[in-house]
Amino acid sequence: LCSNNNPYASFGATLARDEEQNLWSTPHDVTHTEADDDRVLYNMIVVRNQLDKDSEEWQKLNYDIYTLRQTRKEVRSRWKHILEDLGFQKEADSLLSVTKLSIISDSQNMSKARDILLKLSEETNIFPTSWELSERYLFVVDRLIALDAADEFFKVASAAYPKRPGGERADEGPRP
Repeated sequence: LCSNNNPYASFGATLARDEEQNLWSTPHDVTHTEADDDRVLYNMIVVRNQLDKDSEEWQKLNYDIYTLRQTRKEVRSRWKHILEDLGFQKEADSLLSVTKLSIISDSQNMSKARDILLKLSEETNIFPTSWELSERYLFVVDRLIALDAADEFFKVASAAYPKRPGGERADEGPRP
């Protein structure tokens, strides 16, 4: 068969391209440029792709992209772990799923959600020190408020990822 007539000829290339554009941690996430932090990563990828692969700048950008993706996965994993501890084993992934179609359940919850997210950032190590608050987690906190689980989430996050003096991380996991 001629490769032009083979519908699977570009399959690997398509998967590689989809993975390259996967800015979050979910394959085929069509919302990857919807949030500011996604646009930053997207711009890093665009700049890196314009550089020579053997250059020092390309290597540095590639490392920064990898590091940012790993950090995002780690943060998501922390949130999922806490949600599962709260009894949301089956719902954790859907609670963490944010797309461009996601909405805030109640506009009156917006300020409370922002306050809780800021408090999580300041009083726990659920986010790394260098992390800029992601709009995605505002939607997650809003969902927790609607489920009347936001305060309990904060308590578990505080126990699992306590803030240490000097901003050091506690990697001990949740305390009994």
